[in-house]
Amino acid sequence: MKYRRFMAAVAAMTVMASMVSCGKEKKASTTPAAESSAVSDTDKRSNDTVSDDEEETTGSDSKKTTTTAKDEKSDKNGTTTTKAGEKKSEGTTATAKSGSSGSSSGGNSSSGSSNSSGSSNTSGGSSSSGSSSGNSSGSSSSGGSSSGDTGEVKEYTAEIVLGSTPKVTGSNVTVNGSTVIVTAEGDYIFTGSVSEGQIIVRTGVAATEDKVTLVLNGVDIANSSQPAIFIEECKRCTIKPKEGSVNYVSSGVEKKSAHETGAIFSNDTIKLKGNGELNITATASHGINSDDDVVIESGTYNIDSRKSGITANADVTINDGNIHVKSGTNGIKSEGTLNVNGGYTVISGGTKEEKSAVYAYSTFSYTNGYLYAAGNKVSTPTYSDHPYIVADLGEVIGGGSTVEMVLDGTQVVTMEPQNEFRCLMLLSPDVHEGSNFYTVINGNSSEEFNVSLGQNLFKLK
Repeated sequence: MKYRRFMAAVAAMTVMASMVSCGKEKKASTTPAAESSAVSDTDKRSNDTVSDDEEETTGSDSKKTTTTAKDEKSDKNGTTTTKAGEKKSEGTTATAKSGSSGSSSGGNSSSGSSNSSGSSNTSGGSSSSGSSSGNSSGSSSSGGSSSGDTGEVKEYTAEIVLGSTPKVTGSNVTVNGSTVIVTAEGDYIFTGSVSEGQIIVRTGVAATEDKVTLVLNGVDIANSSQPAIFIEECKRCTIKPKEGSVNYVSSGVEKKSAHETGAIFSNDTIKLKGNGELNITATASHGINSDDDVVIESGTYNIDSRKSGITANADVTINDGNIHVKSGTNGIKSEGTLNVNGGYTVISGGTKEEKSAVYAYSTFSYTNGYLYAAGNKVSTPTYSDHPYIVADLGEVIGGGSTVEMVLDGTQVVTMEPQNEFRCLMLLSPDVHEGSNFYTVINGNSSEEFNVSLGQNLFKLK
């Protein structure tokens, strides 16, 4: 992992990813690609000069973000209806052209979620720090069987029902109070709710090839002082919201060190996939935080965080999925490379000038998928298969404003950023040379712009 960080640093010095600052800027060196608005990666490093303790906050009760795909239709009651096979949702609706299901807002209303002050209801005692000396449970040699995501019978290493006293059927799991500890390779399915609970994955330092999959089937995990899910030691761990399930994890953990901050935290690469929904609330830190890579393969993820929504010490890769981020600082932050190869992603970033809706320290590669972002500034792709659009609004727009992006006469997204913003970005395979683009903010339409190849930086009057 140290070698990968070194290589990422070398790449950052040799391949500079443009950073577009909208509105009032600090003095910075420029490059021809983005003219006076480009800031080199050397200057982008200032993104990290402000400590997380100084970062701005985002209100948990902020307005819901609404995203609308081209082929959605509204009924007479104002409810957005998605394509066949997709969910119907009031408030927040996101529909990817690839057929990803719609999502609800990032806010949690379930009993296990943290309250607005960042403290969870405490029933069932405080969780431990994850000591492996907890009481052993479920020592049988094989777990039960359940239906898999495609309907077939799936054998699980263990089945766990969360609670103040978790119930385990299967092997390779220990229990310490309300904390469940996975100790070896396997597939584990979780159900149930718990306040001041935690899932820890600890397969051992020597278990470099172990594969662990955590299947979430309607869970609600809250913890006021620790990550709700902590991947302590596991080289290859996947979190999988089960098809048809809605899951909640929330954490009030604060930044006390460089590690273990986030509603979901991993020391190694973490992969997210599945056909269910996972709502992540971090009232004092990051939503998803990895000391290595974050890879999103599929699933619906609604993230509401005080600090970065998704952050990785190495690379962030989005291959597919339906992702909504409402963050207090960076929306998506990669200390290595950022790779967007598919999916449907909507991001509202934080309010400080140093922070970005989308931030990549090294290269930013865009090949496919939909990404819409609102914030103070954005990292722009160093490589893109399609023309892309960045709109400098020319002034700071208040949080809670309604933003529409219109491409070729069709409204492609509607957003309500929860914080102030002055910059928008649109990445879409539908953007092509000759496309027309304009915005509608709080009902006021901008002038119409014509798209050319490469980066299109439009300054709105």
